[in-house]
Amino acid sequence: MPPGRSPVSRKLLAWYDVHARALPWRYRPGVKADPYRVWLSEVMLQQTTVAAVKTYFQRFTALWPTVFDLAAAPVDDVMREWAGLGYYSRARNLHAAAKAVAALGGFPDTEDGLRALPGVGPYTAAAIAAIAFDRKASPVDGNIERVVARLFAVETPLPAAKPDLKARAAALTPDRRAGDFAQALMDLGATICTPRSPACPLCPLNDGCKAYADGIAAALPRRAPKAARPERAGAAFVLLSAKGNVLVRRRPPKGLLGGMLELPSTPWGPSSPAEPLALAPQTASWTRAADQVTHVFTHFRLTLDVYAARVGAETAEGLWLPLADLDGAGLPSVMRKIAAAGLGALGVDGFGRG
Repeated sequence: MPPGRSPVSRKLLAWYDVHARALPWRYRPGVKADPYRVWLSEVMLQQTTVAAVKTYFQRFTALWPTVFDLAAAPVDDVMREWAGLGYYSRARNLHAAAKAVAALGGFPDTEDGLRALPGVGPYTAAAIAAIAFDRKASPVDGNIERVVARLFAVETPLPAAKPDLKARAAALTPDRRAGDFAQALMDLGATICTPRSPACPLCPLNDGCKAYADGIAAALPRRAPKAARPERAGAAFVLLSAKGNVLVRRRPPKGLLGGMLELPSTPWGPSSPAEPLALAPQTASWTRAADQVTHVFTHFRLTLDVYAARVGAETAEGLWLPLADLDGAGLPSVMRKIAAAGLGALGVDGFGRG
């Protein structure tokens, strides 16, 4: 057996050499990876599915082929292209990190150096260090947690089990091909050791998997009960002027949806205001949309009543954006829902279908 390899890493790497997933950011086993593409994919994949990320990744790398290109891009362009991926602080940090890397002349090649970049936490630093620089680092995502929990039949519920699972994953990581090993664990979790109905008979590690031997693989990892997601509510306003412009505003740079364009709304609180039209951005003859807009954020569920109106004069403060430009303005998903509901109430159909 090669030095620094356990039976688990030997078997898994042999499986990966044959079964590695073909992904836009993935390099063939044993091939040196571009740290820019590794970093970009890892940031995009945070709390987002592979299927959702593919198109964004391909568009970003077509627009900005290198980290230096991304660093030179206006931040508004980056935010606009990010629209729809959610968690918009990632896009702001992405641009800031690109500028930091450009200033350094390239990516740091250690976990500590990578963690100094904006938005790069322990997992992302370990992933880049291992995959791009073949450092002996151990990134642990949800797929890897599941594989390790089953391999060792760890019954402590998540999230309490996280430190133990990370330590066990690190102990399995080989001295060489650490990046391939991490990606092999990810692929195993995504294709065979899946959350439901794992295909244990096909797994290259099944002869040493304690959960498989005990018949409890599908039940692991266990999870502590989730607290109920809080509810928030409010009212949103869609104004269409006689010139064919829609009122939008720029949210504060920090906080939820920071720096993104928004349709005006009341504050989001435990309940909708008793008199929402008193908080409207402009006096108008308002029409309430037939359906409320609902949107689920990470930490709360939002329900909005949507009011729409046509006005002659553009007296409200903000940016009056041509209706034809609204679809490509990079509105976050919740704002697109508001725009569609409000414009629909005014008889303007088709927003968001182009």
